[in-house]
Amino acid sequence: YSRLPEFPARPMTPVLHLPGRNALSSFRLQKLLRVLRAIEPSVSALDARYWHFAELKRPLSEDERTRLDKLLTYGPAARPTLTSGATYLVLPRFGTISPWSSKATEIARNCGLDALIRIERGLAFTILTGKQMDAARTAALKAKLHDRMTEIVVDDFAQADKLFRHVPAKR
Repeated sequence: YSRLPEFPARPMTPVLHLPGRNALSSFRLQKLLRVLRAIEPSVSALDARYWHFAELKRPLSEDERTRLDKLLTYGPAARPTLTSGATYLVLPRFGTISPWSSKATEIARNCGLDALIRIERGLAFTILTGKQMDAARTAALKAKLHDRMTEIVVDDFAQADKLFRHVPAKR
């Protein structure tokens, strides 16, 4: 992960939120499900899906959007997902550019997507429990979903737009 270079503050640009395919294999989902059940036994199901966030200079043309969708369709075909439960979005820490982003943005630009400023990827976990959890258990579950050195967990997808906030460094 690299720190963002210093830029003068500028207004937020449009950000697309694009769902992706399944992020974890069945084996990895089952392994994580066991870890979560050790914290909260009422956890009955777990799903993990990639989400992509694209910062744009301008709206994409229909052709550009088709190209971007094709680039972001990778991995095994999506299996059915949970339609209920609490969803937590794991993102790169705000103020950083992930290695995945650097490469994906370069590839997209090489494919003629010049309206694209940057792409980032998040991982949305949906957890189904049989009861309402208190703040301490929720925090403990969230802690098992991410690497706290390089990632954060948010409850609201609108927070993903903060990935692209450009502010000058404090001195």
